[in-house]
Amino acid sequence: MEVTLKELKPNESGVVKSIGSAGPIRRRLMDMGITPGAQVVMRKVAPLGDPIEINIRGYELTLRKAEAEQIKVEK
Repeated sequence: MEVTLKELKPNESGVVKSIGSAGPIRRRLMDMGITPGAQVVMRKVAPLGDPIEINIRGYELTLRKAEAEQIKVEK
């Protein structure tokens, strides 16, 4: 089932399928290790809902929900 990274609940995991954004935002996300095929685990969500913390490639990464919304993952 394919969902956006934003839709994952804490402790759920998935595999990155695609990054929908184009231009500098896509490049920045890819530079941080978010590439197709990478395993990602949702760690936690801030109390007010933004940002979110994920674990990818062995490190913790914090993203805004607007960025996470552009990343498609397969559960």
